[in-house]
Amino acid sequence: MLSEGQSTDENQVVDPSFFKGMEYRSIGPYRGGRVTAVEGIASKPSTFYMGSTGGGVWKTTDAGETWVNISDDYFEAGSIGSIKVAQSDPNVIYVGTGSDAPRGNISMGIGIYKTTDGGKTWEHVGLREGGQIGEIRVHPDNPELVYAAVLGNIFGPNEQRGIFRSEDGGETWEKIKYVSDQTGAVDVEIDPNNPRILYAGFWKANRQPWTLIDGGKEGGVYKSKDGGDTWQQVGGGLPQNEVLGKVDIAISPQNSDRIWVMQQAKKEGSGGLYRSDDGGDSWTRVNREHKLRQRAWYYTHIFADPQDKETVYALNTGFYKSTDAGESFDEIDVPHGDVHSLWLNPKNPDIMVNSNDGGANVTVNGGKTWTTQKNQPTAEIYRVEVDDQFPYRVYGAQQDNSTISVPYKMPGDVSPKQYWYSVGGGESGHIAVHPGNSNIVYAGTYSGEITRFNKKTGKTLQMTAYPHYTEGTNMMELKYRFQWNFPIVISEHAPDTMYITSQYVHRSTNSGFTWEVISPDLTTNDPKYLDRIPGGPIQHDATGVEVYSSIFALVESPHQQGELWAGSDDGLMH
Repeated sequence: MLSEGQSTDENQVVDPSFFKGMEYRSIGPYRGGRVTAVEGIASKPSTFYMGSTGGGVWKTTDAGETWVNISDDYFEAGSIGSIKVAQSDPNVIYVGTGSDAPRGNISMGIGIYKTTDGGKTWEHVGLREGGQIGEIRVHPDNPELVYAAVLGNIFGPNEQRGIFRSEDGGETWEKIKYVSDQTGAVDVEIDPNNPRILYAGFWKANRQPWTLIDGGKEGGVYKSKDGGDTWQQVGGGLPQNEVLGKVDIAISPQNSDRIWVMQQAKKEGSGGLYRSDDGGDSWTRVNREHKLRQRAWYYTHIFADPQDKETVYALNTGFYKSTDAGESFDEIDVPHGDVHSLWLNPKNPDIMVNSNDGGANVTVNGGKTWTTQKNQPTAEIYRVEVDDQFPYRVYGAQQDNSTISVPYKMPGDVSPKQYWYSVGGGESGHIAVHPGNSNIVYAGTYSGEITRFNKKTGKTLQMTAYPHYTEGTNMMELKYRFQWNFPIVISEHAPDTMYITSQYVHRSTNSGFTWEVISPDLTTNDPKYLDRIPGGPIQHDATGVEVYSSIFALVESPHQQGELWAGSDDGLMH
């Protein structure tokens, strides 16, 4: 019974001082997440660095057996685009924040960090407005002379794009090559035998809620012969003055007259792998295989072997190696696909580290075997959910992996992996646990798919409201615009009642076995954004991330059954 004057308001205010003793701790999973930057030290063949797209910078000194975070106390951003160790002083390391693989869940970078003690301490050294910094290069003999390829703000125009140079270790930066506020630099390379010669790759890239722009006429390759003071666009067979996409460059340390360029282009006869054998004066397209060029804005990586001018590596969904200077490629097995970066030890290229959507892996035998990724707590978890049992469990969906359930606290000394399990759905989906029976879990994934997992029986049922395939489809042709991240809500008042959302609110009153539409279109439904296959002008990228004009948030009032609040990704609330 309430005493006189006592409030019936359920939203009681808790004294903030009660929370002062609380601290965050990791509960896993320790399976790796997406990594787009790796580096090593030639003189220390067991030491490597990796930069994840959400978890900062990590270091191993035992060739990948264990990884330790070295950035958490210093970095303001977790997304890493480039790591470079100074060859002349391995204690000096530069890190560029912001990955240049602009997924829909991309995180902005905030410039460059530097350490002079091998990663023990760091300081921010500029280019804070650079957005995504995909590459850094350090002069081989001077750790204070640094070049950065700055792609810029991926969401709109900005002036801090292009090639930047610092001659004082990052204290000041000079923009030495600029194209426009729409087109940034995605790569910069130093000739290993003549560091006055530089190559740079430029790319127009812009991500909007309804599409990705992956190219323009301002892109291409530029060359400097005077350390970056002056630049000329490279022709001689390389595409010019046309719609060009992402580009990457590699120079053979054994013979720097041999250069490779992986250039994406709209015109069918232009895109592919190019090679020059005369220092960039003339070029020949030597390979146009689809396996090297698919989903080009996300990949497009080429690396030269440090000891063999005939060997070159290309990274895409797989890890590819050529021993005939790029004319053909064979695949090397790696623990996880979607490969983004590579570092080869210049003294022994059989020692290398690759990075991918599942973390980073080290090999010391040329790729015959690799270290595990299940020692890297860098998973990108889209969101978390908890159940109401005791002890409770935590649920999430991991990018390019599965959904996962982990206990809030690991019992004893038993491996926590023994207590992990997937709950259906896919990498991006919302998860909803039945409020009265935590064995029943609903999970979403692309194209509006939803599954019902029963932990007790181990069975998973498909409960999708409408079977269709959103990928590669004009959004105007979709009956239901289910976003990559569509909500799933189970009513607290009537647990057999569920809601999911496309541009409409869908309701089930029998635990997801049948569905009905209960709302009008709650979005702007503007054809200006919808009459298209997302992506272009180089390649369409319609994975579901770009499905637009959809209900992105839904909640039922805890006070009143059937009172629903809906928010759309184009700015409406109902």
